[in-house]
Amino acid sequence: MNLSAPARRLLAALTFGVLALVYLPLLVVVANSVNANQSMTWPPSGLTLEWWRRAADSSGAREALLTSLQVAAVATCIALVLGTLLALALQRYSFFGKHTVNLLVILPIALPGVVTGIALNNGFRAIMGVDLSLWTIVVAHATFCIVTVFNNVQARLRRLGTSLEEASADLGAGVGTTFRLITLPQLRSALLAGGMLAFALSFDEIIVTTFTAGGGATTLPIWILNNMFRPNQAPVVNVVAVVLIVFSIVPVWLAQRLSSDLDAVR
Repeated sequence: MNLSAPARRLLAALTFGVLALVYLPLLVVVANSVNANQSMTWPPSGLTLEWWRRAADSSGAREALLTSLQVAAVATCIALVLGTLLALALQRYSFFGKHTVNLLVILPIALPGVVTGIALNNGFRAIMGVDLSLWTIVVAHATFCIVTVFNNVQARLRRLGTSLEEASADLGAGVGTTFRLITLPQLRSALLAGGMLAFALSFDEIIVTTFTAGGGATTLPIWILNNMFRPNQAPVVNVVAVVLIVFSIVPVWLAQRLSSDLDAVR
């Protein structure tokens, strides 16, 4: 499709405006993390790494970072196992209620976070009688991380087809051997991309976490929320926010590169 010169300029201006609206506030956060003025005046009156030193010395921020890493890692592992099994079942087999199950699998990521949080809170406390803790956060995060892995694996299975698996079965290999030697190697990049996206999704989740975290469990996003309105902590919060941005962007960028490289090979 050929666009006229005015249309191209208008499209370029709209694209630049949307990107600026999204990313300029992030750049302001990065700049404020080295702003010498504690009141975060703009433009910065000077540059300093003092807030980074304070953030490194903050035991609360370090513990919250460790908690977020633990939750994201465990939730991602659970999502990789369950998401892969669900994708294989729904893509390779036909059974009654298949489309309904498929809808139920992807529904958690489509529901508003506050609805999911309230539902899980009621399920843990009122129905199962479980006290909120680090593990309830993990389970809550796994419910929507599964969707990311499931979508990646299912898309890959659709492109792969079943010819190699059928050939393996014809040669006498069992289901486990076929999966280990044929299916899994072809799914590795999809699993890696889905796992990194799930990790990023879990690492910066705050709404569902708020409803499922116990008193002693504080993730990094919750730590930021609890401290962002404290004047003495505002500069440190900006530093922690930059760390959160990095931990969120890097997995997504790597997952995108993996998907792009695979598409280029194909």
